[in-house]
Amino acid sequence: MSDVDSTLNERGARYGNYSDVASTTQQLMAIVECGANYEHLNAEQKTSLFMICNKIARAVNGDPQYFDNYRDIAGYAALAERACEAVRGADAP
Repeated sequence: MSDVDSTLNERGARYGNYSDVASTTQQLMAIVECGANYEHLNAEQKTSLFMICNKIARAVNGDPQYFDNYRDIAGYAALAERACEAVRGADAP
């Protein structure tokens, strides 16, 4: 077994079947992209939302107790918040 195969097997055990994770991520993103103001998000905000959807997909298809998924969600939310502050200013509501 190659190093790549070994890594893929480990990730599959932790996060679930890649096809299932990809499908769930895209279904969640389809909902997000239907939002009335999605087009007004900048690249950082869109990427943060995509990554949050991917981490949710990993949690619901793989090990739901794997805390790193939830830490990553918090991290991507913090990055999106910083992107908002950069656009609106730190003092804006």
